[in-house]
Amino acid sequence: MSPRRFDGGVTNAGATTLMNAYGAPDPTKYHTFFDDFDVLNPTDGETWDIAATSGSVALSDADGGCVVLTTNAADNALAQIATVGENFTLAAGKKAWFKASITAMAGATSQDIIIGLHSDDQTPVAGAPADGVYFRKDDGDTDWDFQIMNTSVSVGLDTAIATATTGAITLGFAFDGVSKFDVYVNDILTTTVTTADFPTAAMGVAATVQAGSSSAATLTVDYLFCTKER
Repeated sequence: MSPRRFDGGVTNAGATTLMNAYGAPDPTKYHTFFDDFDVLNPTDGETWDIAATSGSVALSDADGGCVVLTTNAADNALAQIATVGENFTLAAGKKAWFKASITAMAGATSQDIIIGLHSDDQTPVAGAPADGVYFRKDDGDTDWDFQIMNTSVSVGLDTAIATATTGAITLGFAFDGVSKFDVYVNDILTTTVTTADFPTAAMGVAATVQAGSSSAATLTVDYLFCTKER
């Protein structure tokens, strides 16, 4: 089937607003962050903070771009990539979405992984971030869990929503702006977690891997995406 063509454009702007004649959806209606890791300068201090890393964070040659987080070969050694700013807040009446594509290493049982939105925290495995909406895999199992934290209190949790394997996986959630978090694994709705007590503090996008033994742990991140209605 051929694509449908809209030569005049497509818009989500009101007929009397500034962007009414713009031929594409108004990008200012959403605050959007997306990194496909075609480029990474971990020392520029502008986008990513890797201060928590004991190991390395580096691009790897791969179609589509990716960054590889590698810990030192020591139990509880950690590698983290986190946005410099906590630039997302969840708010009533504002929908939000998060999506990530990652690949865990072989023998993924012996590592912790946290990926999603959370408050600035360079040791999110040792103690849960004060605020966050994120996916978690604990050392000693191969289960992906979905966790919501608000002021250091767990207000939403669904465990074993998927199994961590050595293959690529996409993890994401859609927040309806009220209380519902639809959780997706490989773009398939897997579970829904409901809480009206969601965090409203500022959070950043982050990915963390921590070694669960004396061997180094790695996590490959293909992309990180987050967007919210303004």
